[in-house]
Amino acid sequence: MFETLGEKAEEKAMVQFLERFTDYPFLVKFKNSEYPIGEGEPTFTVNFKETIPLAELLKSTSLALGEAYMRGDLDIEGNLYEALDHFLGQMGKFSTNESALKKIMFSSTSKKNQEKEVTSHYDIGNDFYKLWLDETMSYSCGYFIHEDDSLYQAQVNKVDYILKKLHLKEGMSLLDIGCGWGFLLIEAAKKYKVHGTGITLSHEQYTEFQKRIKDQGLEDYLTVELMDYRDLPKHDYQFDRVVSVGMLEHVGRDNYQLFLDCVEKVLKPGGLFLLHFISALKEHPGDPWIKKYIFPGGTVPSLREILNHMAEDNFHTLDIENLRLHYNKTLLHWEKNFRENIEKEKTMFDESFLRMWELYLSACAATFHNGIIDLHQILMTKGINNDLPMTRWY
Repeated sequence: MFETLGEKAEEKAMVQFLERFTDYPFLVKFKNSEYPIGEGEPTFTVNFKETIPLAELLKSTSLALGEAYMRGDLDIEGNLYEALDHFLGQMGKFSTNESALKKIMFSSTSKKNQEKEVTSHYDIGNDFYKLWLDETMSYSCGYFIHEDDSLYQAQVNKVDYILKKLHLKEGMSLLDIGCGWGFLLIEAAKKYKVHGTGITLSHEQYTEFQKRIKDQGLEDYLTVELMDYRDLPKHDYQFDRVVSVGMLEHVGRDNYQLFLDCVEKVLKPGGLFLLHFISALKEHPGDPWIKKYIFPGGTVPSLREILNHMAEDNFHTLDIENLRLHYNKTLLHWEKNFRENIEKEKTMFDESFLRMWELYLSACAATFHNGIIDLHQILMTKGINNDLPMTRWY
């Protein structure tokens, strides 16, 4: 009797908490009860197999709901992305007790810890990433010139767009910080005959990029190193151009200035630097679920703080562009590919991991759609360069 009353009280508390998300109508199911929330016909149903204690929802709404979904205690009847799009558009109503989540929210930015955090995400297997990325193995925002561009075409477009922005000429040297599996440098070597160096902390990416260089006969043009960006100034490097795509998010708020300092030290006077990164309107420590399960230590910088740090290194802004909706579309392509390859993925990972990854891709697509995060490209020069075109040349 007491257990039944306690369970009913927990159920009521959970539903009352969810009643704050009233912007879009949805239905909550738990056992034999249904609770309509919001005005109008429900567009999706949240089906709970177990209640989530109110204390957990208040400590971190995203952790409580995300972990319930991973366990299978929570299912969405309807389109997962659309449900998340509705929920995450109301993230201001989420609860997060940062002091109770210090270990998750504020991890060490030491070299050793950041290498561990990076490899925990990128070294889970090239074969896994090949299932849902495109043939270029590009794990960053694509660029959709046309509405019907394929994911592959969008990634080719993105790299071509970046290389045009860098105003490359034959014989130049190009550094890619966080080079991934190397497609950008491969294209730069092929199209512009530049000499490229890529650095990464991922052993899987390093191995695959080395193989690609050899397979395509680009040994005279490209090299890849397992290296932390903080070690760049220790080498006798000087580059005409530097690019970094989707790596700044792993640097950490305390190290943004240090990161830019390191770029400044290896970039020639007048050289161009293109920084492509996920950004936010304001500074915040991030989402607890993403930081615990997907990108440990990951922090999204605001555009304004990066511009502020740039000034300290005499970096002059040439161009800033927001590709937010391109990343929404990229992630929806990845999520579709992920679902279509689920049987192969089941041979690699357990059910909890697969539900986690599906949630990650759909949730990130929703956050870009709602403008919770953006994707910026900043093109800058080290000091003044008056030899560049006065208008956009790309």
